[in-house]
Order: sequence, then structure tokens, then C-alpha cells
Amino acid sequence: MAQRTTDDQPTALKPALESMTLLVAAVIVHDKATNRVVLLQRSQNAKFAQGMWDLPVGKSEPGEPITETAVRELYEETGLTVKPEALQVAHIIHGAWGVEAPNGFLTVVFAAHEWTGEPENRESGKHAQVCWVDAGAIPEEFVDTTASALHRYLADGPQVSLNGWK
Repeated sequence: MAQRTTDDQPTALKPALESMTLLVAAVIVHDKATNRVVLLQRSQNAKFAQGMWDLPVGKSEPGEPITETAVRELYEETGLTVKPEALQVAHIIHGAWGVEAPNGFLTVVFAAHEWTGEPENRESGKHAQVCWVDAGAIPEEFVDTTASALHRYLADGPQVSLNGWK
């Protein structure tokens, strides 16, 4: 049985922590009027997918709701601000494993149609560029999992991707 803390929330048991799936948030900022999306290109110094295009994406912090992860990561990477309540679930990616995620990862991909600010590269050590890209001209050199989610979102296709599962 899980131990209880003073605020009556169960504490995680050690084996559960060691086998946890990494929780990740990604955001498709979609300007429907011009049919553009905000993308970033990973730099040659990135931990993975060097030089590849991707959505703004990042890992959830312990105890952080996934909508807050999305808002925080989007701002940290692009300078764009969205309200958590304005996010719409666009896609779910469940990967069997990933970089820094030997036990798998779950990425919740959100769509945002309202934002403030203009995209800028706020993490130049990780990204070569951040910019608007026409939705009809998505680069082919794109991280597979998020590319699939983006293309499915734009085509109103299936909303769950399973990667690496047998």
C-alpha cells in the first residue's frame, strides 16, 4: 500500500518511479488564417535529431500538469505565450522507448490557435532556428514522431500514434 503524505496524496513507490514513462508536451501553433505553423530546427548541438525540424516540445517537470508543461516549453523555446485553457488536444504519441526514456514516453500534442508574441529562437544552443512554415511545405527532415502527429493533425487523421511497439 502506498504511504500517505500530510496532504493525503499518495507517494510514489520506488519501483513505479523507476519504470515510469516520460511525459512530454508538444505544441502546434497553427495560424489558420495563413495556414502556417511554428516549427523549430534542432541545432548540431541538440541531444538528438541534430539538424532536424520539430515542434516546440519538452519534458514535464515532476508535479507539473501537462498543459503547464506545454505553455512553459512553448515560451522557453519560442517566446510565444498561450493560455493553458486555449490548448486543444491534437494528438497522442506513445513511444516504446526514446532518448532519455528507456521505459517509453507519452507525448501529448496540443494545438493552439490563439497566442501572443512572435516566434524567436530563445534557446540558440539547442535550436538553429524557430520560424513560421507554410503548412503545405513542412520540411521532410522532421523528427518522425512529431512529424506524424503534425501531418495527422493537419489532415484530421487518426489521433494516436504508437511508435516502437510490437
